[in-house]
Amino acid sequence: MSAQLTQVLEAIDAANAQDPNLEDGQPAALLYGQRMSQEQERLFPDASEVLQIAARGQHVERWKMARDAFPEGRAGYLAWRKAEAVHHADVVTTLMQDAGYGAEDTEAAARMLRKEGIKRDDQVQALEDIICFVFLKWYFAPFAAKHPADKVQRIVEKTARKMSADARARVLREFDLPGDLAGAFAA
Repeated sequence: MSAQLTQVLEAIDAANAQDPNLEDGQPAALLYGQRMSQEQERLFPDASEVLQIAARGQHVERWKMARDAFPEGRAGYLAWRKAEAVHHADVVTTLMQDAGYGAEDTEAAARMLRKEGIKRDDQVQALEDIICFVFLKWYFAPFAAKHPADKVQRIVEKTARKMSADARARVLREFDLPGDLAGAFAA
């Protein structure tokens, strides 16, 4: 691991360690970043440094922009998500610049974090696949327990649509999903 990469990952972790929201006794954003890196290493062991950084920084300082600061409903949710993506990209690119990464790398990370090029850019798609695996592995069961079956089905279908064909096939191999949910990944 290069000194630059180490510096950026440590800076992301330091920022995320400030998250006042706890999960399993740890700052939630810090835990999420670690989970993203674990899945990145498992799914893409030969990932570029930029993808490694984008994975770790996916939710950097997420708690700073409250969802309830945006309007209720889907439009408000989407506006919040977009604002979060821009914020994550800004924080990560600043940390990368501080570590000496050049414009090409910082802009690549920003594109990944803003989700520009899903289904068209292999690196952006790789990050999206990692995000989906993290959701399914650690966050899906608690989400499903709080929502009606029809909403859970819709979320699973949306998740599957974001994933690459290889990632969807891998989900079917790695997760024991009920038939109606598994069907979303078989398409």
